[in-house]
Amino acid sequence: MTDEPQLTHIGARGEARMVDVSDKASTKRIAVAEGRVVMTAATLDLVLRGDARKGDVLGVARVAGIMAAKKTHELIPLCHPLMITKAEVEITPEPALPGLRVTATVQVAGQTGVEMEALTAVSVACLTIYDMVKAVERGMRIEGVRLLEKQGGKSGHFRADQPGTDQPGTDQAVGDGGDA
Repeated sequence: MTDEPQLTHIGARGEARMVDVSDKASTKRIAVAEGRVVMTAATLDLVLRGDARKGDVLGVARVAGIMAAKKTHELIPLCHPLMITKAEVEITPEPALPGLRVTATVQVAGQTGVEMEALTAVSVACLTIYDMVKAVERGMRIEGVRLLEKQGGKSGHFRADQPGTDQPGTDQAVGDGGDA
């Protein structure tokens, strides 16, 4: 056995596989992810006024993110289907960008983590914002999609902004036998 981190979704012969989590304890697991949609100040003002032609941009993006969290296993081939107990998407204006910050919190009581569900929720919410206002500004950017925090499981607590935890290979969950 090696001390180097191992990829959990690749078998001994290099084939893709879904990790067997049947022997893992069912615990409360939480993941928080974020992303941003950068746009002009005029576009941000339009969204915040609620004047987009397609309707309530923020409301639709929140629902799209929640729906995406629930369907992550249908979109990401090796993710386990999970009985999510909480999915919340918050969208906060950031005039200094200018743009919108999207944060998703997903929770489950289960044998595997919900990092992918939180990241998928953020990604789809950001894509929905783009779709709903692209007629006004096609040059918007989606950026900074990342995991902020995860709790639960064998690998414990991860927080992206703690020193040393945002470097490749420093998250304890890597190589622990599956989704943490």
